[in-house]
Amino acid sequence: MNLDQILNLVTRMFVRKAVQKGVDKAFELGTRGRQAGTTPADQAQAHAAREAAKRARKAAQITRRLGR
Repeated sequence: MNLDQILNLVTRMFVRKAVQKGVDKAFELGTRGRQAGTTPADQAQAHAAREAAKRARKAAQITRRLGR
């Protein structure tokens, strides 16, 4: 690999992480107002859904790595 390829690789990694954090923050800001009237059961269900989505993202990432 030459220097140009390495720089492109590192740049893509940082941009991907920044975009993911931005999307997460936007969803967090968008749902913050709706959580005021939720019950503890609803909050627990939402937390479980977030954890399931997180596990799904990890699983997708692992399968992409194995597919290389």
